[in-house]
Order: sequence, then structure tokens, then C-alpha cells
Amino acid sequence: MFDTLSDRLQSALGDLRGRGKLDEEAISRAMREIRLALLEADVNFEVVKEFVAQVRERALGQEVLKSLTPGQQVVKAVHEELTELMGAGSSKLAFTGRPPTVILLAGLQGSGKTTAAAKLSLLLRNEGRKPGLVAADLQRPAAIDQLEQLGRQIHVPVYREDGSDPVAVVRNGIKQLTEQDADTIILDTAGRLHIDEELMNELERVRDASKPANVLLVLDAMTGQEAVNVALAFQERIAFDGVLMTKLDGDARGGAALSVKAVTGRPIKLISVGEKLDQIEYFHPDRMASRILGMGDVLTLIERAEQAVEEDEGKEMEARMMKGQFSFDDFLKSFKMLRRMGPIQGVLKLIPGMGKQLEGLDQVDDKQLTRVEAIIHSMTPQERALPRVIDGSRRKRIASGSGTSVEEVNRLLEGRKQMEKLMKGMSKGKMPDLGALTGQTPASAQEQQRTRKATKSNKRKKRQRSRR
Repeated sequence: MFDTLSDRLQSALGDLRGRGKLDEEAISRAMREIRLALLEADVNFEVVKEFVAQVRERALGQEVLKSLTPGQQVVKAVHEELTELMGAGSSKLAFTGRPPTVILLAGLQGSGKTTAAAKLSLLLRNEGRKPGLVAADLQRPAAIDQLEQLGRQIHVPVYREDGSDPVAVVRNGIKQLTEQDADTIILDTAGRLHIDEELMNELERVRDASKPANVLLVLDAMTGQEAVNVALAFQERIAFDGVLMTKLDGDARGGAALSVKAVTGRPIKLISVGEKLDQIEYFHPDRMASRILGMGDVLTLIERAEQAVEEDEGKEMEARMMKGQFSFDDFLKSFKMLRRMGPIQGVLKLIPGMGKQLEGLDQVDDKQLTRVEAIIHSMTPQERALPRVIDGSRRKRIASGSGTSVEEVNRLLEGRKQMEKLMKGMSKGKMPDLGALTGQTPASAQEQQRTRKATKSNKRKKRQRSRR
């Protein structure tokens, strides 16, 4: 979602980063670019105006101008102001001392409430809690069936009732799920295509009956500034505690995510980052600011890796790699771990300094991983364990069995060697080589490598001629 904004902001700040001295003209030029970038991202005009004023004031301050690295100080100021804009502080939910903790989800129809309820319950279950779901959206019959089906997928109990009074459904649901030892109960309430009096009255009655510890407003990030207007309208009647923003993996410009806290005073607490039920995470403004400015997000990367890798599995593979042993079975396991962490492009962007390297790497995607797995599955157990036995005839057989070409098999064999080097290097704290991740070297990287070699050769020849 933030790719375009990220590129524009990094471009605006790029000229400042390496400067040893800043003047007002350079700062004004950068602030103008930042203002345009935010407005194009559909950020609220008043929010943009205040944000740029704050950054400009800090950039012209003595702390920055007298610094040894003024450009970096401006970047730091932009990072801190972005963090403040999106809501500095904890994004954690509140839990009551005596169970159950009730979480009420509100929002318009089509914002993704029902799916968000299931995602949130799975997140809480993975944290060790015992969630339950109440299907209180009686306006849309399909919502009840949908929630029940999602509940079966993630093994979370769902309370449904054929009544017409949502207040009675909520009361009965909380009572029954509590008796089933649920300590956290999520209410999926009704929505409308637009805000109306009937919707607000119903929500108020459900809120008063359930006494929720958390009221989360579910907003669709794809609706841009309209999401902020919806939040303001709900705020007037329902005092929500925070926002659960859906579809943050889409191609919207990001204005809603950057504006909602500044306009409503309520922080984004959770974000949905994909269609799968496990693709929801707590929102960390400082981490998102780092991603937008191309600084990566190491903490999120570590958290995803910890969730993706089983402890015994990780220790076993680490021990083998430290000994220089890395078979195709290990290669396949590492790919499966990587896929558990989410789309590969998203994972790579979390690595600091990796953003620019991703340009021209559109071929590094989940389809490529699927082809790699097909090639490995076409190998015999002996070939996976001892890759050195794979000769020309075996390569042809593997290519035929996996529906790929011999060239792709050759690239994968080379990629295994590169992966072995990559993992050894990472254990020593070195930056990974992107080409090794898919058994191929991107054309852009090859071109850059040839250019560097040619440049070095030309410089060497010039030095030789000057000595003569």
C-alpha cells in the first residue's frame, strides 16, 4: 500500500541524507516534495499541513543545523513525526481481570468485519487465549453462515441464534461461550452500506448490553479519505477505542492509515495484511514509519521468523548448516519456512537496506517458489540428500517430471550452493544475496555487476596510462 508514498518520501529525503550542511532552500525543496507525496497518498489536507510544519520547524532548528549529520537528523525528524502521526504508543488490546473480555467489532457493511473477527480470534488463540465468536449480524444472513464456517476452519466456537434481536443474541452468546470456558468473546455486529440512525441505535444497545472492554472500528483502507469520514461519524455516537484496518495489502494510497489517528484521536490497533486468516498483526507506528522510509522492519521480521520456524526444526537445520551440510531436503524446509512468513516480496522489504535492491525483482514471487518445490519433489530421496549425484541425464528426468526446463533445474542446483553460502553468511551477520533465494540471478543485478567490472577496468587502464 505504501510503496508509492515510500518512493516519493525517500526521493525527497535522498538529497538531504548525504549533505554535510543544510540551507533553508534545500529544506524548503524537500518539504515541498514531502507535502506533495502526502497529498497524492490521499492524506487529509489539514493533517499534511500540520505534519510539514512540524518537520520544517525541527529541520530549521539549531539541533539539526549544527549537527555533524544534518541530513540524517532531518530523516530522523520525519521518522519521529510519522510515528507520532500514526499514533505513538501501545497497540495492545485491553483485557479484564475477570473473564470474559468482550471485544465489539463495528463498521459499515463490506469493510471486512466478519473475516476480521475470525482473524482476530485466531491471533488471540495463538497468544494462548480461548476466544469465542458471536454472530450478531442479523441483517445479513450469509454473515452468520460465513462466521460459522470460518470458526470451524480455525477451531473456534461460534454462537449463532435464529432470533431477530441482536441484544438477546449477544447476551445469550456471551453466557453460553463463557460456560464453554471462553475467556475472550468477539462480537460480529451488523453493518449498513451507509451510516444511518437505525444502525447507530442498534450498536448502542449492543454495546450497553455487552459492556465490551474494547470497541474496535473496522475500516477498509481501500476507501481512502472516506474511511476517515466514517470514523468521525462513528466517533460521534460510539466511543470506539481503536481501529482495525483491513485490506492494507491492497494498492490504495495509504491516506486513511496516515490520517485516522490525527483526525479522530483513536489509534490503529490492528491491521489485516492479506487474505489468509493468519495475516493480521498488531499495528506498530514506529515500525510502519521505518518501512515507509525504507529502513526495513527488523522486529517484525524476527517475530514472523519465530512464528514460522519450529524450535526443534530450526535448531536441527542450523546445526546442519554450521557443519556445511545443506541438502535439497533442507532447501525445501527453508522454502516452506519462508512461505509461512508471508509473501516473499513483503518479507524482503522488512530487511533494512533491501528496498532498492528489490527493483527489477518482480520474478521473485510465490509462483517461483512453487516451481522450485516442483523440481525438488521430482528428485529421488538420494538426489535430494546428495545433490552431487545429479548428472545430465538425471537433470533431464527431473525437468520432465516437474514440467520445467533443464536450465531451470541447473539454476536451482546453482541456487542451492548459493543458499548454502547465504545461510553461512547470515550466521556471521552478512547481508543476504537476493539471487540465492530463487536459484537465479536477476538480470538487473547481472547488469550492475558487469557495469562495475567495466568501470573498475577502465579506471585501472587510465591509471596505467597516466603512469606511462
